[in-house]
Amino acid sequence: MKKYYDVIIIGAGAAGLSAAVVAITRGLSVAIFDMGALPARKVLASGGGKCNITNTAATRDRYFGQNPDFVRGALSRVSPHDILNWAKNHKIKLYEKTPGRYFCTDGAGVVVDALMRDVWDADIFYDTHIDSVAKTDMGFMVNNIMCKNLIVATGGISFATLGVSDAGYKIAKQFGHKIIPPRPGLCALATPDIPPELAGISINAKIKIGRAVVQDDLLFTHFGIGGPAAYRASLYDITNGMHINLIPDMDVLEILKNTKKTNGRKTVAGVLGQYLPTRVAKWIAGNNTRNIADVRDAELGRIAEHATNFHIRGDKIKYHTMVSAEVTFGGINTRDISSKTMESKLCPGLYFAGEVMDITGDLGGFNLQWAWASGRVAGNNVCSE
Repeated sequence: MKKYYDVIIIGAGAAGLSAAVVAITRGLSVAIFDMGALPARKVLASGGGKCNITNTAATRDRYFGQNPDFVRGALSRVSPHDILNWAKNHKIKLYEKTPGRYFCTDGAGVVVDALMRDVWDADIFYDTHIDSVAKTDMGFMVNNIMCKNLIVATGGISFATLGVSDAGYKIAKQFGHKIIPPRPGLCALATPDIPPELAGISINAKIKIGRAVVQDDLLFTHFGIGGPAAYRASLYDITNGMHINLIPDMDVLEILKNTKKTNGRKTVAGVLGQYLPTRVAKWIAGNNTRNIADVRDAELGRIAEHATNFHIRGDKIKYHTMVSAEVTFGGINTRDISSKTMESKLCPGLYFAGEVMDITGDLGGFNLQWAWASGRVAGNNVCSE
């Protein structure tokens, strides 16, 4: 182990390795410290093991935090097409699951292997706890090793089974940075308003949270709701509740009224069952077994409202656990970080990259794109003298 490096990077994830690749290309000596036994553990788990490597729709409006405009600088310098070109140059085969959303044909391992080949010249230390970080006239002292520049890329504190650390927050606070209190992001939502007997059923639904609307697959769970729709809804402030449309883009009341006129012997659940799974249809109908001809229009209106504007109050819903969340919402306040260089405005030579900052991307490759982009920008701006 050398006693001095141009750059020490804390965190061997997507952001940290991206920073290392650029710094090595610039001829800088690099050491990487990681608390886990393997590199890029979240990359390996991403996209169900297929690594949703990027999304060509990665623009400012797909990011969240106190200042989502912060992403503009990095995304303008490192675009999704830059990542696609990197993958092509490394002969990584990709496919589009949906337009613009790219996955790895041969699994996430090929991405990690490519990254590790790119950082072959770095000294990497695994299972390393950061005992101390200090600023000196010569730079930074990290676990008794000196460096000119320090990049903190420790990620968030979600998905604990992959080995996570709050060391990045502690280091940031040590140098005067504020922390936006972390909470689960891209996670399921717990509520007693969803009956547990619906668990396991998935439907396409539209969720409205304030002015925001997301439409995607919704999974009923034994504790509430999950699936992409709930995960995406978790990026918004749910304290004022949400409205769920279980049969989006259809006039359910008109369907019920027309059926009452033309096929009055059908039950309400039977009509709804044409658009919803049977158990969900029965729940919406309130287990009403009467012929629809015998149900008054006012009651049909209430049933249609239940199906298309099901309201869950803010006090009846909460973000599910940090352990199961895909990302951390919150982190280091970006107010005191340069969006052009990722350097601290409070401590020259200190840089941040990736999820450790208060930036969270939408579901679908946006968080990896942020990691690649912010990591490259940090690695490209560390001082070489």
